[in-house]
Amino acid sequence: MADAKTADAQFTIGADSHLAMDQPGAMIHADTKAESVAAGMEGDYDGKPTPEELGTLRRVAGKIPYTAYVLCFAEFCERGSYYSSVGVISNFVNRSLPRGGNGYGAPPKGSQSTAGALGLGTVKATAVSQSFKMLVYCLPVIFGYIADTYTGRFKLICYGVGVFGVAHALMIASGAPSLLQHGHSAAPYLISLYVLAIGAAMFKPCVSPTLLDQIEETKPTIKTLKTGERVIIDPESTTERVVLWFYLLINVGGFLGVPSSYLAKNVGWMATFALPMGIYVPLPFVLWYLHKRLTLYPPGGSDLFNCFKVLGICLKSNFKRFGRHGFWEAAKPSVLAANGSSKTVPWNDQFVDDVRRTFQATGMFCFFPIQYINDNGLGISADALSTMLRTDGQPNDLISNFNSLSIIIMAPVLNYLLYPYLRSKHIHFGPVARITFGLFLSAVGAVGYTVLNYYAYKIGPCGHYGSSKSCVDADGNSLVANISVWWMAIPYALGGISELFVNVPAYGLAYSRAPKNMRSLVTALNLFSTGIAYALGLAFAGIIKDPFLTWDLGAPAIIGFVAAALFYYLFRHIDDEEYVLSTNDDYHLQHQSDSSIAGTEINEKAVNADSTKVV
Repeated sequence: MADAKTADAQFTIGADSHLAMDQPGAMIHADTKAESVAAGMEGDYDGKPTPEELGTLRRVAGKIPYTAYVLCFAEFCERGSYYSSVGVISNFVNRSLPRGGNGYGAPPKGSQSTAGALGLGTVKATAVSQSFKMLVYCLPVIFGYIADTYTGRFKLICYGVGVFGVAHALMIASGAPSLLQHGHSAAPYLISLYVLAIGAAMFKPCVSPTLLDQIEETKPTIKTLKTGERVIIDPESTTERVVLWFYLLINVGGFLGVPSSYLAKNVGWMATFALPMGIYVPLPFVLWYLHKRLTLYPPGGSDLFNCFKVLGICLKSNFKRFGRHGFWEAAKPSVLAANGSSKTVPWNDQFVDDVRRTFQATGMFCFFPIQYINDNGLGISADALSTMLRTDGQPNDLISNFNSLSIIIMAPVLNYLLYPYLRSKHIHFGPVARITFGLFLSAVGAVGYTVLNYYAYKIGPCGHYGSSKSCVDADGNSLVANISVWWMAIPYALGGISELFVNVPAYGLAYSRAPKNMRSLVTALNLFSTGIAYALGLAFAGIIKDPFLTWDLGAPAIIGFVAAALFYYLFRHIDDEEYVLSTNDDYHLQHQSDSSIAGTEINEKAVNADSTKVV
């Protein structure tokens, strides 16, 4: 086996800065950033920029390997099959099999009624939906640890895809007319749903770290364009670009909830659940194609326990400085030795810095649940609102797809217009500033939901009970307020755009601020924040019903504005720090054969800086 190659740290260069080890906040302050980067890049290499070039030249994204785009397509297949399955959970569980429908779950043509099956009501629909999604986003903490420690990321991705296939087959069976009409579809449907949650939890924490492993640039490099302009190929810009592509493909897959809603409304549940299976089918073949071509990390054991040991030493020695500058210094081997300690620890000083950065990132993730709640509504409150509005024959759950549509439209705008323009003007729109703006934008969207619900209660025929099962006419057709459901497109779109400012930086933070053997786990912790949002939806399921829906939507909006301000206050100094990828004992390795997937044949990853090109 070839020796592992240690990559240099990655940096995004702004204006000049100075190193301020003895000051609170960021270690690197904004007046000699170039010098700090030059000091961090050990040794010479072709295209190494000087300190002045680091501070003055325009930064651009580097080459993205084609395998990264193929992996994004794999994510599209997985997310498309997932979202086209789960976008109809609320109607399937909440609403009864429509009277006068076709027996497959579709309502009579031209009616205001929605597709349904189990008829369990909003409270139980909320419980099912939120518990399922909570598992999807909480179980990755377990599977992320397993991937880092035992299986490796790619193998666990493959296991998850196998579980998906079982879930989709069971879900199709649950939509059989004989089961629906005799009230026997609940058991196979719920089993399929929770099996799908396990498959998604295996897949999600592994795919984005595997994607970012494909980026070859590990240090800034000078490149002369055909125009004669000299630029810096910047790893952060490359990461930003590939993650925006990744998130775009996630939401193209998410937009497949549109045909799913129409199939439920016009055809029935078996056809609805056959669509996800069709989207899923290419996924195993895509992974088979990729398995010899990806750059992969073998499982190397997790650093999780060492992280807690570092935290324990710091709490014991520096408890009074918890949350302040210098708290983490006590666990560094150099500090232990300087203090005369005979304690031997299995890490170096850089690992302690990695742990500090990891805990910072997880602290930031704690603010993300409120963004998700404002994006989609607490529990199924936004879905309940949609049942009170005039649909004019359209599926009521169609409108939520404006969340994905707004992302599909705006991701290229950010990727190829806004962010390159800001870089060309040397304007640093850092991750904390982006996340703060996203938190604020999602709170504005929640205000939109609240206003719509207020007027739906005010002018609706059933008053404050417009989403209840009793709000029907003599023929069982739903009674609704004279407000078009299309007004909900505005808050859904605002929520989608907010995700681009919150979730895209979060992927980069989870990857770059984690120790090398914890990237799947820290990515899972980012996902876990969404699980917390679903857990809150589950906890409040008993009040996500009439007549409380206005406050169910309005209270999170108020909290969201406060959270945005508090987040910026606590973490604004991070925008002054450089983008640094932890490469402590880096072992970028490339698998070259089937046996290499198990870690038995591994070749060193070769990086040729001269081959880098602007895309």
